[in-house]
Amino acid sequence: MRADLVARYAEKKTRTVIGLMSGTSADGIDACLARISGSGERISASLVAFRKSPYPPAVRRRVIALFSPEAPAIEVCRMNYAVGRLFAEAALDLVRRCNLKPDAVDLIASHGQTICHLPPGGPFDFAQDEPFDDLFRGSTLQIGEPAVIAEMTGITVVADFRGQDIAAGGQGAPLVPYADYALFRSPTKTRAIQNIGGIANVTLLPAGGGIDDIIAFDTGPGNMIVDALITAFTQGERTFDEDGALSALGCVDEKLLAWLMQHEYLARRPPKSTGREEFGAAFVTSLLDKAQAEDIAAEDLLATAVAFTAESIARAYKDFILLEHKIDEVVLGGGGSYNATLRRMLQERLPGIPIFLHEDLGISGDAKEALAFAMLGNETMLGRPANVPGATGARRRVVLGKIVPA
Repeated sequence: MRADLVARYAEKKTRTVIGLMSGTSADGIDACLARISGSGERISASLVAFRKSPYPPAVRRRVIALFSPEAPAIEVCRMNYAVGRLFAEAALDLVRRCNLKPDAVDLIASHGQTICHLPPGGPFDFAQDEPFDDLFRGSTLQIGEPAVIAEMTGITVVADFRGQDIAAGGQGAPLVPYADYALFRSPTKTRAIQNIGGIANVTLLPAGGGIDDIIAFDTGPGNMIVDALITAFTQGERTFDEDGALSALGCVDEKLLAWLMQHEYLARRPPKSTGREEFGAAFVTSLLDKAQAEDIAAEDLLATAVAFTAESIARAYKDFILLEHKIDEVVLGGGGSYNATLRRMLQERLPGIPIFLHEDLGISGDAKEALAFAMLGNETMLGRPANVPGATGARRRVVLGKIVPA
């Protein structure tokens, strides 16, 4: 049955694919509908529609509670299916808005909601102190049960994209470089495709290079710290700094910024990836305690947190890219790309390098990651590897994801 399913998919010249994902900010579900043809280096993808469905506040609180190491297994189990139902509803809502029926969609590719990501070699890799070290070498967990999505929509689902890369010795992240390469490569310009979501990550595409020339890694925190501070300062009335307006009111505390830049992740050499385990609630609590002890005003703390994101991105370029490559353009995407304060701070730290938005190159910055997973799902259905070992550190290229037939 699966062979027949894959064969029918492969026979189509153009496929209609929905991409679903929720990032480390856990603010809701990104859903895109795309038309995809070809595969590999000849893949072509066009965005038809995009919609963001915020999590209901009570659901978001319960999702964020799962990021704690003390989260009970029973709650992880419940939320896996609850989030799966929300993902299915987001897909069906998008189908209705496009005036389609579910049977017009060939595939749903769902990244789900990451609640724990422990890449090999990271500070939470138990291999450093466990007697059975081979058992504890890298792991990851995304919720949003794909069987629920397939059952509710009647559409085949590909999900769990990180697992195979980790099994092959990789970080399981970043996975978007394959799509960055397909969408943004240039024969004449070396581009740094910089995503700023909850975590910030870069994909370097050398001019005229192939997929094996890609350099990609998480540079460090994106919006995660600022979002948490805004949520704390407004008692939850706001969850992000719209347009960077609030952080623009403050002044950067250089002493605090220097302390932040001492974080060990920033000096770790790629391949590397990170998440809430390093820059989440515990990190923000220690930052708030330090700011209070040093009597740093809220607006100055916000400005310093934004500067930390900008400085960590620029430092990553200087330490791991610019020594061997000249960057012709930086192309920003993700929620942080719309933060004017962050863009200004980043440009100040990268003088002489023009900074563009995804939209300047004809790609929606909001939709790009959901579109990327639609493209990854297409490769899975065609049995083609789509990880980039130069980005993840995997031993080899592997087919990503698991197929759940409707």
